[in-house]
Amino acid sequence: MPRAASAVLLLLTSSPALAAVEVAHMVISGTRFEAPVDTQPFSVERIDLGDARQGHPGIDLSEALQGVPGLSVQQRHNLAQEPQLSIRGFGARSAFGIRGVKLLSDGIPASIPDGQGQASSFDLDTLDHIEVLRGPSASVYGSNSGGVIQLFSRDGTGDPRLLAGSTFGRWGTRRHHVGVESGTDWGGLVFNQSSLDLDGFRHHSSARVDKRFAKLTVTPADRRLALIYSDLQQDDTQDPQGLDWAAYRRDPRSNSANTLLYNTRKSVDQQQVGINYQQDLWTAQWQTTLYGGKRRVVQFLSIPRAVQQASATQAGGVVDFERDYYGLHSRWIQPWLVGPGELILTGGLDYDVSVDDRQGYENFVGDLLGVRGSLRRDERDEIRSLAPYLQLAWHGEQLNVQVGLRHNEVAFEVDDHYVVAGNGDDSGAVTYRELTPSVGAGYALPFGLTAYAGWSKGFETPTLGELAYSGEDGRFGFGLRPATSEQHELGLRAALPGHGRLQAAWFNIRTDNELVVAAASGGRTAYQNAAQTRRRGFEIGLEQPLGDYLQARLAYTWLDARYSKRFSSQGQVVASDNRLPGIAEHSFSATLAWQPRDDVELGLEAAARSAMEVHDLNRDRAAPGYALFSSYAQFEQRHRAWILRETLRIDNLAGREYIGSVIIGDGNARYYEPGAGRTWYAGLSLEYRFGED
Repeated sequence: MPRAASAVLLLLTSSPALAAVEVAHMVISGTRFEAPVDTQPFSVERIDLGDARQGHPGIDLSEALQGVPGLSVQQRHNLAQEPQLSIRGFGARSAFGIRGVKLLSDGIPASIPDGQGQASSFDLDTLDHIEVLRGPSASVYGSNSGGVIQLFSRDGTGDPRLLAGSTFGRWGTRRHHVGVESGTDWGGLVFNQSSLDLDGFRHHSSARVDKRFAKLTVTPADRRLALIYSDLQQDDTQDPQGLDWAAYRRDPRSNSANTLLYNTRKSVDQQQVGINYQQDLWTAQWQTTLYGGKRRVVQFLSIPRAVQQASATQAGGVVDFERDYYGLHSRWIQPWLVGPGELILTGGLDYDVSVDDRQGYENFVGDLLGVRGSLRRDERDEIRSLAPYLQLAWHGEQLNVQVGLRHNEVAFEVDDHYVVAGNGDDSGAVTYRELTPSVGAGYALPFGLTAYAGWSKGFETPTLGELAYSGEDGRFGFGLRPATSEQHELGLRAALPGHGRLQAAWFNIRTDNELVVAAASGGRTAYQNAAQTRRRGFEIGLEQPLGDYLQARLAYTWLDARYSKRFSSQGQVVASDNRLPGIAEHSFSATLAWQPRDDVELGLEAAARSAMEVHDLNRDRAAPGYALFSSYAQFEQRHRAWILRETLRIDNLAGREYIGSVIIGDGNARYYEPGAGRTWYAGLSLEYRFGED
């Protein structure tokens, strides 16, 4: 553990000022039942709407997740790819999408059963708060849950109000949104529509994104029903792809030749509907979520024509699939008053299904590149997950204990319709089953302190893409096993004077059977269970008012992530003690906000990260560390029923060149995704509240 972090923790926990503290209670529901943060025996962060804005334009989820200890957010400046999110190293290896971290929005999964998730459909304008669970407590959410990120939208409340806003910024950024909200004692309504256009910092990175969100709540007596609809349309978003080191040094805004030749791009069309139902029954509560949706993706890659022509097993350079997904999550929560405390039993069942009608095509016709060509892949992919679970929580005056057990069953089935000479039938099926226990205990100490400890076992299934070609002769990989992990956590939470909060945690994670690349040829990548890894670290988060007008927020993470066993990958030996790529050892963020009045806020932000390896071998140039500074200003004026708000934000004040994210193990050594230079945003929003004239 770094000496500086230890010294900060010792200073705060030994301060006599902690003797008289007024605790600011903050409630979370990520435990599946509402409970105050300060009583929970695990690491959790709640980000409220006001904390998430700070002049951000609302382009993607990464804006709202900065400054959470243990959570790494790498900005790709590429809307054709999902933001890179990882929690304590889980998810860092994801080649596309978000993996290893469970994503939920209003209780509806944004991750399919194999662990791949998408955050691009989330509507940030209607966001109320976010909860980030880290460590052993996440295992109760099932496979591929190294951490959990839950989004909660607002319920419509109060008299009707109309909202509209626009944001403009550098790199051709233009974003507009309109909405309406209203509510009574019987329920509420929220509706929002937004559109985003940008040219992008990188060449060949323009995007157009349209979103719609609607939520209707009905709350009679002891029941609550919420109907939720979302719609995402994203047509021909350009993909600038990564750069090799020499190209990055020449021009960070440039692209590789094939990026332009094949016009790499992605289109997404997604609609989703969900129902949340909650009812109080005697002393218990029943909660159920039903959801279903459809997602269509067409993506043009830059796989060269010669590579596709050289092998009959090559799946082509155009990905085209239509996904139907649906599920049911239901649980019963039963509390009892037992002696000096409360015992809460939660029993539930999660059932999720994803069905893909998937095709692959060549990305050329004759000499014409970047167009849909001949069929090279045609299959039906189905993934089902069934998971009953139990949680038992004891809340006493000083002692809090939580125990969880979940039985996970994840089944994959592929029906291959593309069987030609040289490309056999890749149909197959496999089912994974695993029990994942967890336990945590917290104890309230004097002076507003709470100490906690946790332990869990977890597992991570291969994704469908990893299974597809990992068997003998490139067939379906029946023999791949899930990676299994064991986590330990020790933490301390403190309530500081003036509604300040401190949370610090040490963790240790051991993972067996990590999936690594076994071979890559003919446009197909095969995986193997070969690696053992260890991750240990320390994280600390601090929020503290400094007088009447200043608020400071700090977050620091030290994460030592290494392979603990040597293995062979693509004919080369990866040594024991090599660092895991895509994970920075040190990361730090800080915000200082000055709010002299309710209608004025000025802020200064800092973010720093150490170097990151880009390949398992640790031989290629690591992405250098960096330190960036940003500033923002927010103003508000009220006149009767009208509220006018102005925002100004400048990112990367010094205009520094840096690597924003990396593409791990890229076969062409194009690992580096440059971050944007100095970038400004200016926003104006107007709100009208009926009944306040």
